[in-house]
Amino acid sequence: MAICRKRSCLVALVTLATACGGSDEGVPDSPVGAGEPSEASIDQRSYRLGSIGAFAEMVDAGVKELALSAAVDPEEMDALVGEAERIVKDHNVQIFRETDFLVTDLFSEELTDGKEVLLIYRGETLQRYQDLKAAKKNLLEQSAYEGEARREIARRFGGLLSYSDDKIAALLAGGNSSH
Repeated sequence: MAICRKRSCLVALVTLATACGGSDEGVPDSPVGAGEPSEASIDQRSYRLGSIGAFAEMVDAGVKELALSAAVDPEEMDALVGEAERIVKDHNVQIFRETDFLVTDLFSEELTDGKEVLLIYRGETLQRYQDLKAAKKNLLEQSAYEGEARREIARRFGGLLSYSDDKIAALLAGGNSSH
């Protein structure tokens, strides 16, 4: 087995665990290999827990400051959270069950509307996330969540997710402005 450097592990793990955007693209509704006994099957729950494990390892290694599970319905989160807690404990990181996700121009609001997300973090990162949510709320209350202030909230959130400046710029250019 080859030893991964942080950057190459990040690329490999992000490719494997695309849960950050909450997308299940490429993940079948039915088990992979169903009806073909020679192939292993992967169900949705196992895939999601594997993604959580990969992201927990990335946070523990310092590759990511904050990672996100897939956005799922509350009932599905109920079924995942116990095992997710065990997984992240093995990686010396923590999770927070977010029921009111910070929506910014990085992602479409529809990805998390009515859904819950696990924040995977360590240290003061949860407080930084909550401070960012409070800053957005304050801007909204002042009718000032627009223009540069709005983009700055999104950039700061992208920074918490350890996205590169280029990735943040590309997401912001994607036109996700419904929130």
